[in-house]
Amino acid sequence: MGAALLTAIVASVGGIAFAIYLGLTAGSRDVLSLHISVGIFSTMVCLFSHSMMMFYFLGKGKAVREAAAEGGLSNEFENRIKRARKPIFSIGLYAMLLTIATGLLGASVDTGVLPSGIHGVMAYSCLALNLFALRIEIGALAESARVVEEVNRLLAAKNGV
Repeated sequence: MGAALLTAIVASVGGIAFAIYLGLTAGSRDVLSLHISVGIFSTMVCLFSHSMMMFYFLGKGKAVREAAAEGGLSNEFENRIKRARKPIFSIGLYAMLLTIATGLLGASVDTGVLPSGIHGVMAYSCLALNLFALRIEIGALAESARVVEEVNRLLAAKNGV
C-alpha cells in the first residue's frame, strides 16, 4: 500500500511539474487548455494521495499498537510510528492547502482577476513543498517498515517461530 501511495504522489508531483511547463510555454489556447486539464487532474491526485497517506499511517499505528499489546510488547513501537507520522500530517496538510490555493489562483488568472506571475510563484512553491512532503513521506514509510519488521521479529521469537 505504501508503494502505491508513493507512486500516486510521485505521479501528482510529475503532473504538477508538467502543468508548470505547459503554463510557461502556453502559446495557444490548446496548450493553455491542456495546462488547465493537467493541473486539475494533478491537483486531485495530489490531494487524494496525501490524504490517503495520512489514513494509511493512522491504520498502521493502530495495527502496531494492537499487535504489540497482544504480544505483550512495550508501547515504544506505537510511539515510534507516531513520531514517524507526525510530520506527514503537518507537511502533507500544508502541501494540500498550497496545492488548492495554487489551483484557485489559476482560475483567477484564467478569468483575468489576477496576474499570472502570482500564480506562477505559487505553482513553484507548490511543487517545492510537494517534493519536500514526498521526501518526508518516504522517510516515514521507511521507519514504519522498520518498526513493523521489528515487531514481527519479536513476536515470532516470543511465539517460538
